Amino acid sequence: MTLRQNTGPAATAILGLGSTQPDRVVTNDELSEIMDTNDKWIRDRVGIVERRFAADEQTVADMAVVAGSKALADAGMSPTDVDTVIVANCTSKAPIPNAAAQVADRIGVKAAAAFDLNAACAGFCYSLATASDMIRSGSSKGVLVIGSEKLTDVVDPVDRSTAIIFADAAGAAVVGPSDDAKIGPVTWGSAGDQVDMIYMREGKYIFQEGQSVFRWATTKIAPVAMKALELAGIEPSDVDVLVPHQANLRIVEAIAKRLRAKGAREDMIVADDIVHSGNTSSASIPMALDHMRSAGTVHSGQVALIVGFGAGLSYAGQVVILP
Repeated sequence: MTLRQNTGPAATAILGLGSTQPDRVVTNDELSEIMDTNDKWIRDRVGIVERRFAADEQTVADMAVVAGSKALADAGMSPTDVDTVIVANCTSKAPIPNAAAQVADRIGVKAAAAFDLNAACAGFCYSLATASDMIRSGSSKGVLVIGSEKLTDVVDPVDRSTAIIFADAAGAAVVGPSDDAKIGPVTWGSAGDQVDMIYMREGKYIFQEGQSVFRWATTKIAPVAMKALELAGIEPSDVDVLVPHQANLRIVEAIAKRLRAKGAREDMIVADDIVHSGNTSSASIPMALDHMRSAGTVHSGQVALIVGFGAGLSYAGQVVILP
């Protein structure tokens, strides 16, 4: 007996983007009032000037609903045009119920396939790849991918190794069929032997070995980005926009430098959303893209190389054509 298999379109694309941030802006000077730090120390080490903190009652699901709704509107689509919702996150207060089912219902995607995906700061790239493959396999007609994080729930507010870095936000993308391939193959993986670099201390607060993470990211992620280019069949010189996970401005700049040494153009645009948004984990890549597009820094049709990396240690990257 041979079972029938679904088939889907050969190609996919990002059709729309959306993002949201809390209203409260937290400056370096404000943080220096509650811990041993100052504006120069923070800027020199991580490049952050300010970040956004959510209100106590604001949740991962709340932010995901806003970002997801904006992405659908940007794509000119209604909730009935998608049948799957993926919420990438690692900061929901409870593992049950998942955020995705709540978000889908609140947005109006009824009877959705809905699940959360935890690959920490690589979550958006993992989710984007999963969404693209679901559509190409015929398992889904359209997918709403959302990275949403409330990191202030899992950060010790007086631990300067983490409290100066992490922030809250959500970013989203609508993924659907396309006549031409606009989402390239994913390259992804993990380094599970190094899980102790980033973990939940006492099951409550994020701990990270900053210098070890910095060394790993600045040496291991550029090769991942180069592999994504190879899989997509393009050269470094073809990249218009580089959007690494916004972990630390020095890491972002180091990745860009390594890619330029491999042939990327000097005029390649490099996302620096970290400066005014902080590290928002799985939200950082889609939000950076949305902010850059809104500012007119990037435009539709440009070639973007995105790469996420974080706890796990997990990493993933792909080439996309901007909507």
